[in-house]
Amino acid sequence: MKPPVLIVLHQEHSTPGRVGQRLAARGHPLDIRRPRFGDPLPATLAHHAGAVVFGGPMSANDGDDYVRSEIDWLSVPLAEQAPLLGICLGAQMLARHLGAPVARRDDGLVEIGYYPLRPTEAGSRLCTWPQMVYQWHSEGFDLPAGAEHLATGDLFANQAFRYGPSAFAFQFHIELTLAMMHRWTTRGAERFGLPGAQPRHHHLEGRALYDVQSLAFLDAFLDLWLALPRAEAGMAERLAAE
Repeated sequence: MKPPVLIVLHQEHSTPGRVGQRLAARGHPLDIRRPRFGDPLPATLAHHAGAVVFGGPMSANDGDDYVRSEIDWLSVPLAEQAPLLGICLGAQMLARHLGAPVARRDDGLVEIGYYPLRPTEAGSRLCTWPQMVYQWHSEGFDLPAGAEHLATGDLFANQAFRYGPSAFAFQFHIELTLAMMHRWTTRGAERFGLPGAQPRHHHLEGRALYDVQSLAFLDAFLDLWLALPRAEAGMAERLAAE
């Protein structure tokens, strides 16, 4: 059996969506943890194929103990060069861990709906990116020192970065399923009134137009991500300390 992938979620009923589905289809069990509700995070990822940290309604700037602890925990996959992916809040947590600020735009504009994405030269060398991606956020991150900028957007310039050989951050939601879109656009309908947010019917139209690209990107990225080499020495040190 292939090793599990650590899945870090931030709400009681959140799911890993399509990312979880595509990992399971590749034979990887999902080790789901919710630190907000008391689940511990492992001291090493030696027994995992990688870790995915998902989004949530909280902010990477919040002072809650679980937020601060989770941001500090990111040193584990970084030290071991284990495949790490942060999505939306997870990306912002990684940026904070690496010393970059996370903040709203001065004009209050948000991204809620489908927005253009443009890969950088480095991003284009990595894989083929979708032209439009699904967003649901009001804060963005600065590019951390030493990070490689992979993709940019119109409202939030930093949409994706790579840090070291195996840590990635995506501001956009590649995990979205149709059921998740219906749930978000129903329960979060009040956010459509925020500046820059798109009305619900644009979300559904966008999925019909752009979802094929998003799925192709996700599959290509996961294959690349799961094949990344590990820092065996760092893992051995952590295992010896257990």
